[in-house]
Amino acid sequence: MSYNCSSNLYNQVEGLVGTANVTNLICTTYDCTSTSAAYCVMQYLAAQASDLRAEVDVKANNELALGVDTFFTLFSAYLVFSMQIGFAMLCAGCVRSKNTMNILLKNILDSCIGGICFYVLGYGFAYGHKLNEEPNLFLSAWNYALKYTSKVSTMDTSNGGATSDGFSSMGWQSFFFQWSFAATATTIVSGAVAERCTLLAYLCYSAFMSSFVYPVVVHWVWSPYGWLSVFNTSYWGGGYSLILRTGAIDFAGSGVVHMVGGWSALIGAYLLGPRIGRFGPNGQVNDLRGHNVPLIVLGTFLLWFGWYGFNPGSNLSISTRGAAVIVSRVAVTTTLSAAGGGVATLLIKFLTSRTWDIPATCNGVLAGLVGITAGCAVVEPWAAIICGFLSSVFFIGAEHLQIRVLRIDDPVSAWPLHGVAGVVGVLFPGLLATPRYCKEVYGGVGFGSDSIEGHRYGIFYGGHGQLLLAQAIEVGCIIVWSVGLMGIVFLFLRIIGQLRVSVETELQGLDQSKHGGSAYAYGDGGGGRAQGEVGKAGAIAMVPLIGAIGAGGSEAVRSSFGSGNKVVPIRSDNPSPKGEGEQSEDAKAKKTEVAPLMSEDGKSNNASLVSY
Repeated sequence: MSYNCSSNLYNQVEGLVGTANVTNLICTTYDCTSTSAAYCVMQYLAAQASDLRAEVDVKANNELALGVDTFFTLFSAYLVFSMQIGFAMLCAGCVRSKNTMNILLKNILDSCIGGICFYVLGYGFAYGHKLNEEPNLFLSAWNYALKYTSKVSTMDTSNGGATSDGFSSMGWQSFFFQWSFAATATTIVSGAVAERCTLLAYLCYSAFMSSFVYPVVVHWVWSPYGWLSVFNTSYWGGGYSLILRTGAIDFAGSGVVHMVGGWSALIGAYLLGPRIGRFGPNGQVNDLRGHNVPLIVLGTFLLWFGWYGFNPGSNLSISTRGAAVIVSRVAVTTTLSAAGGGVATLLIKFLTSRTWDIPATCNGVLAGLVGITAGCAVVEPWAAIICGFLSSVFFIGAEHLQIRVLRIDDPVSAWPLHGVAGVVGVLFPGLLATPRYCKEVYGGVGFGSDSIEGHRYGIFYGGHGQLLLAQAIEVGCIIVWSVGLMGIVFLFLRIIGQLRVSVETELQGLDQSKHGGSAYAYGDGGGGRAQGEVGKAGAIAMVPLIGAIGAGGSEAVRSSFGSGNKVVPIRSDNPSPKGEGEQSEDAKAKKTEVAPLMSEDGKSNNASLVSY
């Protein structure tokens, strides 16, 4: 209803407020004729105060939500980064003690090299879309070295600051969170090529992977402009994704992180060749056991703990009720899949070997975690247990295939664990993603508001299959991309002779030959050096046996040994309790174990080398 003021009343109101515009507003909004000019002005001021209070409340709530979400993202990134401790312990436990320091150094450098390369190039390739320009479906090409991020990450909220453009999505916390994931993908490869890869080769593939290979896949699946992304709704409109109106569900990276790392590890281990003594001349598989099961268990628990930043943190928000529900559900499904994978592996190994295999159980837990990472937000808790079980079964099968059929040596089972379990994880939402959860997580963007009516969910719930097809497309593309590009890098390094260490170095151990001593010091502190002298003597004695062998040494070793001879175990990783120059009788005895392999003229006695 509109009111009018008399001329006298109008003048009174104008005298109180001082401006004609406000006077007109008061006279048309309030019934001043039945009250007074002062009362109308008081009504107006009360309404203005209420509006101002509401505006302040909204701004305060927005600031609080931004602070809560930023803290949640950073804390999740801290947990993800703590997984590097788990990877370091797991890898150290899986290798022989003579290579412990080498694998730990490479784990440290994963974060160092990855941090610099992802800062300079990787983050720009993944998320660096320039505003008001046509997006690139394949990769981004902007915000190198965080140039744009530094602009929006400012206290000045005017002229392009935090509130006017995008601190919440492109601020410092976004880079830090994404870098922690990039470091994880790179670390997966280092374990597969452990004990025989050169440091130069490691630096090359680590830099290339964190700069280009991994960031491009991130752009495909997670960027709002990627061709596979569930968040790319610019083509169809109406909240539908570009590919099949669903895009690929990969909530936390079964494909983006684990498949990229796992399949890169496969081609790296294949081109690098097996460790000396891994396979015998008659096709037998020799067990080169890791030296420390407690480290393997410790690493597994640390990785499991870090996964609660990896999966729940991938929601990037927790400040609303809806976000809190999703995050808490993800934590539950993550837990149950890990548990299912661990129990399944333990039972399967017992049924096949009649032993309760602790390292295998740890791998089963990790397989369950890898498997649930893609669909953790859209499956029921009971389905998460099934996911863990399936991931475990496929892990065990792939490990058998890798060792017994493909004859590829992988000390940490990176390909079965991350590559194959990652495939299971990517495909799983296409089978058991629930209609309600798909709508909750992706209904507003990606699947459209009619996601249930359009049957865009798992086929076991009656879905039409477009989601499963989108998941299969992601699997195929990641395998081709990772194996193709990383294969070129590893093959080039092999051709120029920089991929693998020398035979003498490998037999002696990388710790002694490259890092100045053993990772473990005993007694008076000289035990590491004494141990190294034993290892060095054994390595030198073995070189005439296998001849001048280059990067493909393992094959030459196998072909040079005859069959039917007694297996003679040779190890350099048993410590001497004495200091340098004063070896124990045990150390001297172990040193002489090399002798039966050699005749007086230095030629082979055709014994089979099992482990060194």
